[in-house]
Amino acid sequence: MTDPAQSFAKAFAACPLVAILRGLTPAEAIPVADALVEAGFTLIEVPLNSPDPYDSIAAITAHVGDKAIVGAGTVLTTEQVDRVKAAGGRLIVSPNTDTDVIAHSVAQGLISLPGYFTPSEAFAALKAGAHGLKLFPAEGASPTFLKAQRAVLPRDVPVLAVGGVTPDNMAEWRAHGADGFGLGSNLYRAGKPAADVAVSARAYVEKAR
Repeated sequence: MTDPAQSFAKAFAACPLVAILRGLTPAEAIPVADALVEAGFTLIEVPLNSPDPYDSIAAITAHVGDKAIVGAGTVLTTEQVDRVKAAGGRLIVSPNTDTDVIAHSVAQGLISLPGYFTPSEAFAALKAGAHGLKLFPAEGASPTFLKAQRAVLPRDVPVLAVGGVTPDNMAEWRAHGADGFGLGSNLYRAGKPAADVAVSARAYVEKAR
């Protein structure tokens, strides 16, 4: 079995951006995934509060193969972790710090990327085995907020800012300690044509490099 930490590190090094496809339908899944992969994305998340998310995860996983790591967001229970794995997903992203979900994801050989907001949550997530952390919601924080946290968080732990990130503010977040970003409605929103997603995706990838 491929080591999840190594898989995540390789994908993240290639492109430190997670595409958050909230509201995606299975019919849109492959065209949107193609647009993202062609732009350079290597991490794709389908939130579980999207229509038929497990079908979309299965379709994208089968289609993109080893070009990208695909998984789910808004994962709140261990049962959902199991369903994501059954659909072929390898990435488990949560909005919160649930140590049971994190530990179960790791035990299942999946990549765990939980949300956190405080240092206490961050260290609890890392103790449970998280492979990276997402500062969420980043709109409720600031780059200087993250800078203060980075003074105590392990330097080798990737931290992603998630929420309110645009191509224009990525540099400031990066300068204050963000290693990467989760991109939601500014990249994709329900019904956004794949051609428009491609334009947004290229703009983000250009700024990330």
